[in-house]
Amino acid sequence: MVFMNEEISKSILKSNTSLVGIVCKDGVVLGADRRSTAGNIVMNKASEKIHKVNEYLAASYTGSVSDIQLTGKVLAAELRLKSLKTRSRPTVKEAASLLAMMIYRNIRTPSMVPSIVGTLIAGFDEDGTASLYTIEPAGSATKVTDFDANFSSGMPYILGLLERQWKKDMTIQQGVELAKEAIKASTQRDTGSGNGIDVFTITKDGIKHVVSQEITATYN
Repeated sequence: MVFMNEEISKSILKSNTSLVGIVCKDGVVLGADRRSTAGNIVMNKASEKIHKVNEYLAASYTGSVSDIQLTGKVLAAELRLKSLKTRSRPTVKEAASLLAMMIYRNIRTPSMVPSIVGTLIAGFDEDGTASLYTIEPAGSATKVTDFDANFSSGMPYILGLLERQWKKDMTIQQGVELAKEAIKASTQRDTGSGNGIDVFTITKDGIKHVVSQEITATYN
């Protein structure tokens, strides 16, 4: 299968971010760095790249900041409208499908500046089951059963590490430690990533920000 067109493939290594999603036996872990860039300039050293969509969903994004902010706001609003209309809570799969449709529609709407956003979205359903989906920049949604880094610029370094260290039945705490190591490995090689690490856990007990770590330069 072909997932990307030429324009999107050119943008992947320019996304300047590191994201990771890890599926564990008791939940899902999301991790990200904190650096935001404009070309070769570091614009923000404390960017939050993982966001709570609502009380049971969290998402991490790669792409331009304005596109990411708008996507997050529209997704939260659409899910709220859907819950009011149906009088039921949308599932994680439904949320991922809705987001994929939004991304697909955005990049195919004639525009001088196309919206290109890649997303990892995780959440827990009413039965307590947690799941992770990846929505690639062309708008396809895929359930993740092990791990993913979407199309962040740190993806090659992250996936290489996880291929060797991820285990099927790892606990959520093991997943947190692995997410930290994945982001650290990426920030050592990817110039667009760095300055800090944030890690969230998504389980039946809720969404928790479990790691908030700053990476600072040391001057003698």
